[in-house]
Amino acid sequence: MEKNEIECCQEKHIHKNVIDFVNEHLPDEEILYDLAELFKVFSDSTRIRILLVLFEAEVCVCDIANTLNMTQSAISHQLKILKQSKLVKSRRDGKTVYYSLADDHVYNIIGQGLNHIME
Repeated sequence: MEKNEIECCQEKHIHKNVIDFVNEHLPDEEILYDLAELFKVFSDSTRIRILLVLFEAEVCVCDIANTLNMTQSAISHQLKILKQSKLVKSRRDGKTVYYSLADDHVYNIIGQGLNHIME
């Protein structure tokens, strides 16, 4: 057997109880689609870099642009995508808009992702 080949169970029969249990708990197609779209947002290294900045602090666009050595326009474009995906939120203080991660779920996703790849 090759290293990347998946091994089948020795009995080579379907485990109906397991399949039934899994099928009962799989989300609807719409939810699966939305989950796939969420993970697509994480597939861009610029968006990940922005999320990592926001993981550390609430900041304005110019601070993110300066930190990542990018234009404010490029950062704004990516922030729009992150806001549409409900990963980032904003608040206005006078003329300045500050950005932060949307909630604890996003902090957990970023934190666990970092832990996973650093193991």
